[in-house]
Amino acid sequence: MAKKTFQGRALLPGELKGKALVSRQAFNTTGSYLENMFAGVTDKAICTDADNKDLYKKDLTNCILCTTQTIGSTMGGAAFMGVTEMGVGPKALLFSSHIDSVSAAGVYMEDIWKGKRIITIDLLGEDFLETVNTGDPISIRKDGTVEVG
Repeated sequence: MAKKTFQGRALLPGELKGKALVSRQAFNTTGSYLENMFAGVTDKAICTDADNKDLYKKDLTNCILCTTQTIGSTMGGAAFMGVTEMGVGPKALLFSSHIDSVSAAGVYMEDIWKGKRIITIDLLGEDFLETVNTGDPISIRKDGTVEVG
C-alpha cells in the first residue's frame, strides 16, 4: 500500500505512530465503553456496542480510533474521561467529519484537568475513511497531518 496523506484540524495536537482501528459507522462512546465504566473492567476496553459491526468485542485500549464521528448520550465526553482515567482510553481520535461537542468537551476536560491528552483530529474527509483499514500503520503529526500506510 502506498502512503497517503490527509490534512485535518488538530484540536488536541500531538505526534504518534501506531495501527489504525477503524469504524466506518459513527462511534457510540457510551455504548462502547459502558461495561468498562460500570462493571469494573479495568485492564481492557472491549467494545460493548453490539450495533457497531466494525468494533464489537474488539479491544479499544490505547487505540488510534478512526471513525466518522461520535454519537451517543450526554455521557459521551464522560466516557472518554472515564476510560482514560482507567488507563484504557484511546491514544488518538481521528474523525472524517466534525467532532461532536459532547465528545470534544470530554477530551478537552481530560487534557486540561488531568493532563491526559487524547490526540484529536477531525475534518480529515470522507476519502480518509475510504482509504484506512484496521491494522494500517498511521503516523500523526502536530499540525493535523495524518499519514496512512
